[in-house]
Amino acid sequence: MKLSTKSRYGLRAIFDIAYNSGNLPAQVQDISRRQGISPRYLEQIFQGLKRAGILKSKRGPQGGYFLAKKPEEITVAAVLLATERDISLVECVSKKKKKTDCSFDGSCVTQELWNEAGARLVAYFSSITIKDLCDRGQQLGIKREQDHRFMYFI
Repeated sequence: MKLSTKSRYGLRAIFDIAYNSGNLPAQVQDISRRQGISPRYLEQIFQGLKRAGILKSKRGPQGGYFLAKKPEEITVAAVLLATERDISLVECVSKKKKKTDCSFDGSCVTQELWNEAGARLVAYFSSITIKDLCDRGQQLGIKREQDHRFMYFI
């Protein structure tokens, strides 16, 4: 299994919003700058995350994207499923497979192995929340960026 950039960038962006913005809307250009991801690509990724109920958006000058749930309620698995739609290790155990994909379907000794390994991987990703990632970020010493939209200097 190889995760696409959509999943990797989507997870980094969700972490960024939780870590740097809290309850305030985060603007795409700020996330893009901090994470080194194209703003246009982020917008595409965010559409899937909105459909999955992970993100919400607010229009206007003080608008942006914010988490639809608390960071402790969003799992890594939820983000990966929203961006990949399926995180199976091989095609033959994929939920998206076609009937004719494998001539050994149902009689393959390794099919159950891949199925069980995939289930364990999903269970692992389900055990890690965005809050856990924020805690790891803090332990790593990743500096939080204050929302500069509200900073005024005299």
